[in-house]
Amino acid sequence: MKFILAPDKFKGSLTGLQFCEVVENSLLKVMPDSEILKLPLSDGGDGTIEILDYHLDGETVAITVSDPLFRPIQSSFLYMPAIKTAFVEMANASGMALLKKEEQNCYYTTTRGTGEAILAAIDKGSETIILGIGGSATNDCGIGMASALGYRFLDKEGHELSPTGKNLSEIYQIDTSKVDERLKNIEIKVACDVTNPLYGENGAAYVYGPQKGASPEEIEALDKGLRHIATLFKIQFNTDVQSIKGAGAAGGMGAGTTIFLNADLIPGIDLVKQLIDFDSKIKAADWIITGEGLLDLQTLSGKTIHGVITSAKAENINVAAFCGGIALDMEALKKFGIDHAAALMHEARNLEDALENTQKYLSILAEKFANKIKHT
Repeated sequence: MKFILAPDKFKGSLTGLQFCEVVENSLLKVMPDSEILKLPLSDGGDGTIEILDYHLDGETVAITVSDPLFRPIQSSFLYMPAIKTAFVEMANASGMALLKKEEQNCYYTTTRGTGEAILAAIDKGSETIILGIGGSATNDCGIGMASALGYRFLDKEGHELSPTGKNLSEIYQIDTSKVDERLKNIEIKVACDVTNPLYGENGAAYVYGPQKGASPEEIEALDKGLRHIATLFKIQFNTDVQSIKGAGAAGGMGAGTTIFLNADLIPGIDLVKQLIDFDSKIKAADWIITGEGLLDLQTLSGKTIHGVITSAKAENINVAAFCGGIALDMEALKKFGIDHAAALMHEARNLEDALENTQKYLSILAEKFANKIKHT
């Protein structure tokens, strides 16, 4: 029997690669003649570099960039020379995890470091750049990123503004005269899994600002700034970013990358599957085993498991899902294309136990599954 192991990480407790190792060992214990192919996945957020590095012949390139508060930090991106493609993870330059709790406030932070990473990837020889925008600490609509690439944001007096969310409302003119010419010849794809508009009650500031440390007053000011720059975009670039699905992703990076980089916003799982040639590799499999921390309605609207199901259905392959927790009943899961589902929380005493002993309980789930299908 042929199995494909295609999980996402269990955030905070298990990587996708660890999932594959545990499940492989459990399957082989029960069904030693099984053919097993490990294809761990990611939806484009933090951790994607590790997954792509596993699948592709890439090199990790060390760089120095600005953190969300303009301080120099060590970062990196993944470069795949065979296809002249770089994967840049926004979280590595402009992410929440780079800041202490008391420093987290997207009113004052910048995406400049992400722009510096993109510049370094261009310097390396990249013709295609894939940008993962999960885990951001920012709400600057990408002006920090753009400033690293030569864009200048001027106030009414012609003075250059610091590229932070706080200053969005002060921008009077966007100067493009010094933008890096090489951008015209670079294809940029953005792994984007949210559909929020740029501004308004469902926009970047109101939905994500509270998680990023902004006060109610600051959130209102940020939303005003996003509305203001959207008007400038319409005047100067003839583009209505508010109508773009995902414009509000990562504090407006969805809109910013569209305008400043001429980027395409693509679901992260689709990008990763394309890069590793997932759909070709799963052919003739009997089961695809996937998983992530929590399986709920959000999972089935564009996350990794949804991407797995889409590919599996096209090849008529059964899907099993081993997750930390499952918030849907089996009827709903079958409707979406999951043939077998099991949760660690059904084995563990409590959440703490599940987090501490993730591998143990995952092994139990995999063995039970193997015994079940062996005798059917």
